[in-house]
Amino acid sequence: MDARTPRSAQGFSVVRDLPAQFWRVSPRWRLIGGLIAAALAIWLVRSLMAPHTSAPMRPPPPVRVATAWMQNVTVKDRTIGTIVANSTVQVISRVEGQLVNAAFKEGDIVHKGDLLFQIDPRPFQAAVAQAVATQQKDQAQLVSARHDAQRYAALVRQGAVSQSQADQFEAQAKALEATVSADKANVDAAKLNLIYTQIRSPIDGKTGPILVQPGNMVPANGTNPLVVIMQIQPVKVSFFLPQAELPRIQDQMRKHQLIANLAAHDSNGVRLTAPVDFVGNAVDNTTGTVELRATFDNRDFSLVPGQLLDVAVSLETLSDAVVAPHDAVNTGPQGRYVYVVNQKGDAEMQPVTVLYDDGKTAAVKGRVRAGDRLITDGQLLVIPGKPVTVVKGASPRQPATSGYSNTGP
Repeated sequence: MDARTPRSAQGFSVVRDLPAQFWRVSPRWRLIGGLIAAALAIWLVRSLMAPHTSAPMRPPPPVRVATAWMQNVTVKDRTIGTIVANSTVQVISRVEGQLVNAAFKEGDIVHKGDLLFQIDPRPFQAAVAQAVATQQKDQAQLVSARHDAQRYAALVRQGAVSQSQADQFEAQAKALEATVSADKANVDAAKLNLIYTQIRSPIDGKTGPILVQPGNMVPANGTNPLVVIMQIQPVKVSFFLPQAELPRIQDQMRKHQLIANLAAHDSNGVRLTAPVDFVGNAVDNTTGTVELRATFDNRDFSLVPGQLLDVAVSLETLSDAVVAPHDAVNTGPQGRYVYVVNQKGDAEMQPVTVLYDDGKTAAVKGRVRAGDRLITDGQLLVIPGKPVTVVKGASPRQPATSGYSNTGP
């Protein structure tokens, strides 16, 4: 009979044989195992005997502060403007002929009535002479026809001729009167065409390049201009503002207080000021902006059409507004806020509404008063309601003077 040993008995025999198996291992491995067991035992004893201590306290985070102050703040909207000529004229010829002379140089400043081009006048002088001669001939015939009409009228009264014959001569005289009137109109037209051979400037302005050189034939009322003249004294600056500013814009326009300030992109730093005299009658539905324009006299011709400038428009004045450095205003999930350091040295979070921010300072509304110390640097480590360490010295980003700087465009 084949009897098998149960598995539990087999496992017990394996455990029982472990010491024998351990001693059969080489002495080197027994030494390594003993060292590992001793190290584990020492670590376990030290862990059990070590006293339980809390984590060390972190010192208050260092911060820099600036003091809020009160100031009248002018709200300005800044954008890019483009210089536009006050008027632009494309000069073309009103008569056909050969261009024989240009009386100006490209880029010259010309005035209204100045001679620009001369078209060969000889064909037009001949046309005037011909029209005058035709008028004189018809005038002589008219004199003769009137005399005939008078004689036949007298013969009718004497009964020598019929009334119909007298009427024919009367009609002939009236027809010649109309012919002479038409001849006079032809003479005037011929003289006007002769005047048109001298092309004069219709405005004061600066000329561009001559687009048709002397020697060429020019058509009457052609599509290609001979030269383009731009009136650059005065000039207009065109710029666009968001439609959200329309209420302020319209209010300032009613008060005649909408002022545009210009700053040119050049080394001279040209700064000009002028009232806005035009607000567009529609909002651009692609950009959501409305066009505004201001007129500048440009006496020194420093502004050129197409030139880009920085434009700032004063839209409103905030009286006695609390002003804080721009870096003191933070943005969180609940909106804008500042950290105010109280007398105990704790940082209090105060929500604010930003009325105006120019990138350096901000006019705010909320539980912030002039004289409060606001954290401008180190906010990331601040815990609301916890103490902070104020680093001596002003924040590197704080304005040097305690006033609201609103200069520039």
